[in-house]
Amino acid sequence: MAKLPVEKMRELERRFGEIEARMSAGPSADVYVKLASEYSELQPVVTKIRDYEKALAERTDLETMLAEKDVDREMRELAETELPEVKDRIEGLETEIQIQLLPKDAADEKSAILEIRAGTGGNEAALFAGDLFRMYERYAATHGWKVEILSASDGEAGGYKEIIATITGKGVFAKLKFESGVHRVQRVPETEASGRIHTSAATVAVLPEAEEVDIEIKPEDIRIDTMRSSGAGGQHVNTTDSAVRITHLPSGIVVTSSEKSQHQNRAKAMQVLRSRLYDMERQRMDSERSADRKSQVGSGDRSERIRTYNFPQGRITDHRINLTLYKLDRMMEGEIDEVVDALMADYQASQLAQLGEQQ
Repeated sequence: MAKLPVEKMRELERRFGEIEARMSAGPSADVYVKLASEYSELQPVVTKIRDYEKALAERTDLETMLAEKDVDREMRELAETELPEVKDRIEGLETEIQIQLLPKDAADEKSAILEIRAGTGGNEAALFAGDLFRMYERYAATHGWKVEILSASDGEAGGYKEIIATITGKGVFAKLKFESGVHRVQRVPETEASGRIHTSAATVAVLPEAEEVDIEIKPEDIRIDTMRSSGAGGQHVNTTDSAVRITHLPSGIVVTSSEKSQHQNRAKAMQVLRSRLYDMERQRMDSERSADRKSQVGSGDRSERIRTYNFPQGRITDHRINLTLYKLDRMMEGEIDEVVDALMADYQASQLAQLGEQQ
């Protein structure tokens, strides 16, 4: 295990104490809001550091007691019982502090854009894409996040050929960023008379929602085309050039939006374009930092099969961490925290291992 950065821990405690003093001194409202934000960010790790320091002091006291020859038998037995427990607590706190001190992903606290596209499998793939969207929609509801569909292309037999939505809330990207990749489904389609199991797939992409301050898009770098909306919606949609297609010339990224309002379409398309460019830049920087990035959890490699949903066996398997759960029905209802938490824990463990190798 990597050594704890003692100097950094002392600096965090010092800064936390300074913030507490400044907040109690009655600063202006603007300053107080900034201090409160930093306070809430530092509080969890400083609490762990203080618990760790208390545990170290407790260990020293117990070891001192055991080293003394004139300690009575009852006190010695008590110390011998408590010492292993304190050592275990210290070890656990060291791990927790290291995890809290790991470099933070700047995008973790952001909202996200969720893109789901039907892959191989025709109508069954579109139905599965719809099932995945509902799974994430229900998961978002349990966390109090807001879901808004930006664009959708319906499948012929239901579901979606493609659906793009924003999921708005604090820490959305941190929870969902490991969902990017190919999701495979094995089940018997309702239209299959012989009861044969079909395999189909859908691709999920989760992008951190970028703000204008994150990505600057120059007007000369985009081409905006308006076109007639297609699909259901009556005569109004068929006779109004409301759909918007934005092409980002340097990257070749094309984004479309086809609601009734051309103004809304332009805003939504720009929102998706910013997030795709932001994600592309993040991936470029990550690739430079890590040559073996594709082997890491959450690499975002869209061609990588990450999970299989086997309906006949009620089984879901995440191939990146070899996790298999027999609760597919509950997971499709949005109860995916167990898989999400396992992926996050695995990623943190790999980061800790890399940190240990560097020291």
